Amino acid sequence: MKNTTFAANKIYSLQQLQQLVETWKLRSQTFAFTNGCFDVLHAGHILSLNEAAKTADYLVVAINSDSSVKRLKGENRPVNNEQDRALLLANLIQVDAVVIFDEDTPLNVIKTLLPDVLIKGGDYTIDQIAGAKEVQANGGKIVINPILKGYSSSKTIEKIKCAG
Repeated sequence: MKNTTFAANKIYSLQQLQQLVETWKLRSQTFAFTNGCFDVLHAGHILSLNEAAKTADYLVVAINSDSSVKRLKGENRPVNNEQDRALLLANLIQVDAVVIFDEDTPLNVIKTLLPDVLIKGGDYTIDQIAGAKEVQANGGKIVINPILKGYSSSKTIEKIKCAG
């Protein structure tokens, strides 16, 4: 029988995650950090997460809370609630930890954790990335992953609306 509770154990509060990160650091292990709404998971997300996972020993994914997604994307979003989105990401083998944040950007999470590698998609520049200055000041690096053209949650949602 398979252990189906494993993925749910990869979803942390910020305080719990901070303790886990300290353990990794004590073992001289590195961790990468990326974030997003991840409202409708698609191939572009998977490609980006695969690339992000290659940059460190562990991968932490921070997701916007439902209220944060509403502020950023509009009243009809998110399509999937924060617990469902967190569980989907936690079930991916390349993701080691998931945390939900309520602000519009993950700056507070990044300042708290200070990842070794901060990763965003190719539609950002370093000066637009929340926490980039703090990570670089702490000796970390910034990685901008390429975007898989033609994929976005918004496009997927529109496609579903048109088909319905």
